[in-house]
Amino acid sequence: MPKGKGPQGKRITLKVAKNAVRVAFNGRRRLDLSKMGIATFPKCILELADVEELDLSRNMLRKIPNIIEKFQNLMWLDLHSNQLDELPAAIGTLKNLTYLNLCNNKLTTKGLPEELTLLRNLRTLNLGLNCLETIPTTLGTLKELIELGLFDNSLTLIPKSVKRLPKLERLNVKRNPLPEFAKEDEPIDTVKRIESLYLVEKKDLCISCLEMCQGERDELHKLEDMTPGPSDKPSFSSLTTPNSTAMDNQEEWRIK
Repeated sequence: MPKGKGPQGKRITLKVAKNAVRVAFNGRRRLDLSKMGIATFPKCILELADVEELDLSRNMLRKIPNIIEKFQNLMWLDLHSNQLDELPAAIGTLKNLTYLNLCNNKLTTKGLPEELTLLRNLRTLNLGLNCLETIPTTLGTLKELIELGLFDNSLTLIPKSVKRLPKLERLNVKRNPLPEFAKEDEPIDTVKRIESLYLVEKKDLCISCLEMCQGERDELHKLEDMTPGPSDKPSFSSLTTPNSTAMDNQEEWRIK
């Protein structure tokens, strides 16, 4: 391999790319080039730039060129599990994008272009398993975001603008050195946790709810009063301990 050059990877021809086009369950046309050993963005796929979904995940891509802007119909882009350390500014031209998966790459905070905030229709953004130390506060402009993955990075702060995104339902920040996760939660006693479900005054319950709670409590008392009966499992007292004979004869078998 020439000095200074990375792995060449598999060369994708237009014929191979055309054969990789599938119709997804939602009726969109998906170009699926995942797990193909691709190290360089194949320019031949520009001939198929009218697809709505593009899957280049689980390859060896180090760079996404600005020609990605040719894919103006893209609504779904999966680039997870590559070797990307930055995104091109042209990513911001994909205005129809609703799903962007960048998980498991080498992205740094510097590698996130400001143009990422132009993806105003984005609903799912996965930046987990990267090398991010901070998150741009401008991500708070992605008002349509429903799911945001930031797990397994080096984040010490989540901007308030991101936490307060109006439609955000799932924010995964696990395994980051965030101050709120610095102290381990005290173990919760299981019985106490269950009992806390019933910490409500009878007068605050409607008749049907009260009857239901009393019925469940009576069932619980019945279970507590029950004593285990004799075991139905057969007893084979004459049998030796499992593998005991084999253990005694191990040396003999080794000799043979």
